[in-house]
Amino acid sequence: MNPPATITTPRLILRFPDLAAPDTFAAYATDPEVTRHLQWQPHQDLEETRTFLRGRIQANEDGEDLYWSVRLRSDDGLIGAVALGLRDFKAHLGYVIARRHWRQGYCTEAVQAVVDWARRQPEIWRVWAVCDLENAASARVMEKVGMEREGILRRWIEHPNVSANPRDCLCYSWVREAG
Repeated sequence: MNPPATITTPRLILRFPDLAAPDTFAAYATDPEVTRHLQWQPHQDLEETRTFLRGRIQANEDGEDLYWSVRLRSDDGLIGAVALGLRDFKAHLGYVIARRHWRQGYCTEAVQAVVDWARRQPEIWRVWAVCDLENAASARVMEKVGMEREGILRRWIEHPNVSANPRDCLCYSWVREAG
């Protein structure tokens, strides 16, 4: 598999990340509302963000996880990220968009671009993602990009910004049909 370092959509540029920590720090990593349904807590300082980005850059280089920064084409402003965790024939999707860019279709546009790329890869038979049962906006993004709801995974994921206990999640997927 040869993932693209850059994916362009009508309004966005998705690129493998660099160490532009101040952008990430300001755009979404410190916002408790944005990170509410993520598996990590809001970043407290720039060094935490730099460490996070170094990990994503290394994962891209290792080819086991792919991570794209989402930027506006109009001004190159960082607004979020989309990730794919690659395991065997499956790709696990994750995404985040800065709050001031919610409800403008950016998340759907970015996720659609990554899901479309994954669907074209013959090695990938399943693209899947989960979202907290209470995260209707995330569920809607998955539906808009053509993923189907498979069901509820009970006590599946920890969202430390919501509860110390594992949370129920909705599971969505796109699955390649055999034939």
